[in-house]
Formats: sequence, structure tokens, C-alpha cells
Amino acid sequence: MELNEAFALALKELRGRANRSQFDFAPMVSREYISLLERAQRSPSLEKIDEISSVLGVHALSLLAKCYLYKNPGIQLSELLREISENLQD
Repeated sequence: MELNEAFALALKELRGRANRSQFDFAPMVSREYISLLERAQRSPSLEKIDEISSVLGVHALSLLAKCYLYKNPGIQLSELLREISENLQD
């Protein structure tokens, strides 16, 4: 699965869980831009990921982790978190 497609699925899922419409992201992010992201037609910047996550009420890493879980369906959340933890250790 392409990264844009995985991000689209993660965004749709977390938006649904947060009971948010595409209009709820304004004025930080337009409804049209959210729609483009959810159709995998755009890639968000780090700033947009942070703004979107804020509206969803989740940490930006949660949105990205969900994205990578979709991109790599064979990996479990615990494995992904262990890998991240190992990567960030001194």
C-alpha cells in the first residue's frame, strides 16, 4: 500500500472515531484539503499533520503510527512501538 493511501485510511478512521466532519478542521485546514488527503491525492506537511491531530484530539505520532500500521499490515502496534522506542534510545 502506498503511504498516501495509508495516511488517508488512518485519517478517515481517526476522524470517524473523533466524530468530526471534514468541516470541523476549518479554519486551520480546509474541507477541500481534508478531502484530498482522504482520497490520497495530497501529502500533508508536518505542520498540517500537527494541526489535523490537534483537531482530532490525538498526538501527531498516533496519526502517523496508525498510518504505518495500514502501510505494513503484518506488523502489530506493540512491534511498531518497540521499534520506535529502540530507535529513540540514546
